[in-house]
Amino acid sequence: MARTVIVGCGYVGLELGRRLRDAGHDVVGVRRSDAGLDAVEAAGLEACRADATDPDSLAELPDAEWVVFAASSGGRGADAAREVYVEGLRNVVAAYADRASPPERLVYTSSTGVYGDHDGAVVDEGTPLDPRTEKTRVLATAERVATEEAADAGIDGTVARFAGLYGPGRYRLDRYLEGPVTEGYLNMVHRDDAAGAVAFLLDADHARGEVVLVVDDEPVDKWAFADWLAAECGVDAPPKRTTEERLADPELSAAARRRIETSKRCSNARLRDLGYEFAYPTYREGYRTAIEAYRSGTDADGA
Repeated sequence: MARTVIVGCGYVGLELGRRLRDAGHDVVGVRRSDAGLDAVEAAGLEACRADATDPDSLAELPDAEWVVFAASSGGRGADAAREVYVEGLRNVVAAYADRASPPERLVYTSSTGVYGDHDGAVVDEGTPLDPRTEKTRVLATAERVATEEAADAGIDGTVARFAGLYGPGRYRLDRYLEGPVTEGYLNMVHRDDAAGAVAFLLDADHARGEVVLVVDDEPVDKWAFADWLAAECGVDAPPKRTTEERLADPELSAAARRRIETSKRCSNARLRDLGYEFAYPTYREGYRTAIEAYRSGTDADGA
């Protein structure tokens, strides 16, 4: 049994905590708000109040063999992202490095946004990074903190680079059923597989000091996905926009423009080779619950 501390025990962290607990591990979920702590306790996990951006609060973190850093900047800008992902992660590493028994492992949950644009080509762990936004450049810096700086502190770091998360509460059916849908590729992973992959890497002692892409088997063209989803839900296919049409929108933000201009297909070959078996290998399995809820007239995003 390993004591695991999940810093930022939210959407993925709660599911990860449940899985590790069910596997016999001792799990502590770290949040900074009352609502967050209530969610941790409701999941059957031990709760700890601390804030990665407040070094003094990190004295409350219990000793652990494994630490997972899954904190979120809440969708805010690059400055908030830097405060959480870079400085917050550094604070956590420093807090544990000074202890008599520092953790054996650290897992940092990153994003495939660090790849930037590859014109629809396949990318993997060996593909050079080319982050196109200030926020994704922050994420790339945080990856170096999780591997290089953690190693200097005697902790083996792993970067779990997540594709777009979906699942209970985050199916976002309206986005694709109502449109308009911009062309490009979707790289996705169900929440349960995001959590499952991290649990697998820890339990099986894989990928120390490495990066692992966490994405399902099938990057999909957005238009093809939208048409499939509409057909499964029994509605008309949504309107579509080409990249050129979307970029011509005068109200398009600079950040949205850069996202639209980045196209890639992410490979999970490394994770598969390590032995991970997906519960939802493609969007077809992953969206089934949401589709059934939609067709029955219930809240699909609450499925």
